[in-house]
Amino acid sequence: MKKYFLATIVILAGAAGARADVVVMSWGGDYGAAQIAAYNRPFTEQTGIKSTMVDSDNPTALIKSMVEANNVTVDVVEVEYPDAIRGCDEGILVPIDASILPAAPDGTPAKDDFMEGSITECGVGTAVYSSVFAYDNTKFPEGPTVIADFFDLKKFPGKRAIRKQPKFALEIALMADGVPAVDVYNVLGTPEGVDRAFAKLDTIKSEVIWYQANAEAVRLLADGEVAMSSATANRFFNASIAEEKPFTTVWDGQLYDFSMFVIPKGAPHPDDALKYLAFATDTKQLAALSAELPFGPARRSSVALVHYYKDGKTDIRPHMPTNPDNLKNAVAVSSEFWADHEAELTERFNSWLASN
Repeated sequence: MKKYFLATIVILAGAAGARADVVVMSWGGDYGAAQIAAYNRPFTEQTGIKSTMVDSDNPTALIKSMVEANNVTVDVVEVEYPDAIRGCDEGILVPIDASILPAAPDGTPAKDDFMEGSITECGVGTAVYSSVFAYDNTKFPEGPTVIADFFDLKKFPGKRAIRKQPKFALEIALMADGVPAVDVYNVLGTPEGVDRAFAKLDTIKSEVIWYQANAEAVRLLADGEVAMSSATANRFFNASIAEEKPFTTVWDGQLYDFSMFVIPKGAPHPDDALKYLAFATDTKQLAALSAELPFGPARRSSVALVHYYKDGKTDIRPHMPTNPDNLKNAVAVSSEFWADHEAELTERFNSWLASN
């Protein structure tokens, strides 16, 4: 692993040393391409500052290695919400003054325009992504419609697919058992709540296929190996729109979280990094990203600017996690809760999986 980090650092150092670009690190693939279209190209057009996008499947570990080696070659990095919190606490990220962020078009200050929790000491929210479940509508023309249906094997028979981890599984189990979304983490924070979640999972345990990667969730549903599958919402959108799969997404009980832009300590171009971050997270640019992929923008003012998917015909609004209808019974993932309880709940989860 250490050799991998050092090799990557050398490669990026060479790329960054050849030009004074703002180097942005993200996850690559369709998401990276969408960011280039929504952020990088218009940033260069409007400011004259060049920007380069590089990929990593583990950005936080890589920038931590860079900071510790005193050889940081990236300026802006997109990370998951918990990593923005953890990296700030560990001192590998620089604090960001929220006053540099542009106001909404109507003058609302950025701190009031961003969704609650999407601005932290060292991070600024970009996209809102969520975990949901979907089903093959040729098999169930009349539903399911709520999270409890995912656990109803009598009304909706067939196997279910869930990612092999306690996060999401425990939250939806409690919601399916009648716990209001706003109370999920309060209940899960008690021994009785944990027991209640596992008891609910017991009701479908024999019919669950546990997968490792989100791509498996779509494949299992497409191949008919499961009747319902859970995964990130964009996976089901892409399958239904681009591949014309007969999937219907159920938003009831969704768990949503933020991606965050951060700046690593020792970034080579800190001033331009701040300019890029402020530009990319303004109202217009966050809306532009949502037109490329069905992620919700972290700013409230961006929602009204989003209408059609990049194909020019698909109304993307019903497919966004931040659509008001999709947030009616939704849970914001608590990074604080999982930071405190992930180890113990993962141990309990693995023991539960191994038991008969």
